[in-house]
Amino acid sequence: MARRVTSLQIAVNANAFTPRGAQDVYVPHITYPTANVVWTSGQTQTITWDTADAPTHITNPIGRILLRKGDRTTPLILAGSFNILDGKAQVTVPNVIEGDDYEVVLFGDSGNWSPAFTITGSNVAN
Repeated sequence: MARRVTSLQIAVNANAFTPRGAQDVYVPHITYPTANVVWTSGQTQTITWDTADAPTHITNPIGRILLRKGDRTTPLILAGSFNILDGKAQVTVPNVIEGDDYEVVLFGDSGNWSPAFTITGSNVAN
């Protein structure tokens, strides 16, 4: 007995084996903060990233920015629910342990973090 294949099955099978374009995952370069920048707790800062090379189809255009200290990404969400193509997001510098090993992590399709910078002014020590 011959097996009947529907057009839906053909479409699903074709999509399963069609490679996705490498440009679907978007990892924009963070342009600010840069290395050796100093932020002060309580200040407003604008994090920026380059959107010039954005692909036509981004799999996840909704952005979120977290704070990273040393080799750990903290649970602190500095900004969220913005369009990754905005190229910037304003944040309030949190009251955290002072240090020179902070980075911001930009999530959309993929995580990308800035160079290390300093946060001061919190009077919170280790």
